[in-house]
Amino acid sequence: MSDADDGSHRVVVTGVGGGGFGEQILKALRLAETPYEIIGTDTTSLSKGFSSVDHAYVVPPAGDARYVDALVAICSRHAVKAVFVGSEPELRVLSARREELEAIGAFMPINPAEVIDTCLDKDRTMRFLDANGFSVPRTLRIDDESQLETLETFPLVLKPYVGGGGSADVAIVQNRSELLAFSRYLLACGRKVIAQEYVGTPEAEFTVGVLTSMDGNLLNSIALKRFTLSALGNRVKLPNRTGRPELGELLVISSGISQGEIGAFPEITGPCEQIAGTLGARGPMNIQCRYVDGRVIVFEINPRFSGTTSLRAMVGYNEPDCLFREHVLRERVVRRFPYGSGVILRGLEETLVATRNVPNAVDL
Repeated sequence: MSDADDGSHRVVVTGVGGGGFGEQILKALRLAETPYEIIGTDTTSLSKGFSSVDHAYVVPPAGDARYVDALVAICSRHAVKAVFVGSEPELRVLSARREELEAIGAFMPINPAEVIDTCLDKDRTMRFLDANGFSVPRTLRIDDESQLETLETFPLVLKPYVGGGGSADVAIVQNRSELLAFSRYLLACGRKVIAQEYVGTPEAEFTVGVLTSMDGNLLNSIALKRFTLSALGNRVKLPNRTGRPELGELLVISSGISQGEIGAFPEITGPCEQIAGTLGARGPMNIQCRYVDGRVIVFEINPRFSGTTSLRAMVGYNEPDCLFREHVLRERVVRRFPYGSGVILRGLEETLVATRNVPNAVDL
């Protein structure tokens, strides 16, 4: 089946269940004026996102040898124009096998493999930024316990430098005994760990989106000043016992559920645009940082759509729609297009999931 020139706007969004960022892409596309026909995929039929798509398919996990073939079969069956990748495991696999989607005419707005490989490794990210003159926290990769002797300044953030999305397995340590205890635990669990200097205050944390066309032209940027002290906004929140009042009364690690004040924030987005350009970004990029003494200090980069993609779309900054219109519909998206600002809050929402049979893509 092939009707690639039938004027349709059929797209696949993967990982729509809410555990990744696929649900955010789905919500953003539903907010767009472009009339999308959305095919959603997930690894289980009990997927929250299936209630909001036009067609649903169960696919194998990204690590399964059948995964890419199943996705190609879906795209071929529906003559899909674009694939929006909604989870990091899928991003890793599809980055390595992108030619198979391109061969059937499916546009897939993901960054170059080198950018993805760099940014999905937090240790490698920090070394790249430092080497290129950008501000980052002091960072040390911990391969064994003996390296901990070199760490003298507290507090520190311990976290996996590969995997660990949504602040999973992240800890704040405020003294040497905590450093030893948490490091031993993470290393014993087989995690690849970095120790990173804790910088700034929770009130000065931003998540920044920089959108670049697949031709390398900057389209726009946006920032969310996070409300990290709310119940949904943090994964770790501890009293500051370090005797360093400049860090605030509470030490906080934000969660993957971002909310807060959204807008242009040029003092924040400007340096982040420079970072995206230096990396060679193509498509979406999400930069996590704190603003400290007039400097943007970056502690993580996600080379993909964000957990705030739908929040951005709510104020007219619709990243997946922009890329589809620019590269599939061949419209020229206005550079520095205007968008709104405001405060966006999140809560819990329940969905009654119908117990219906969802086709298994392996059987196509």
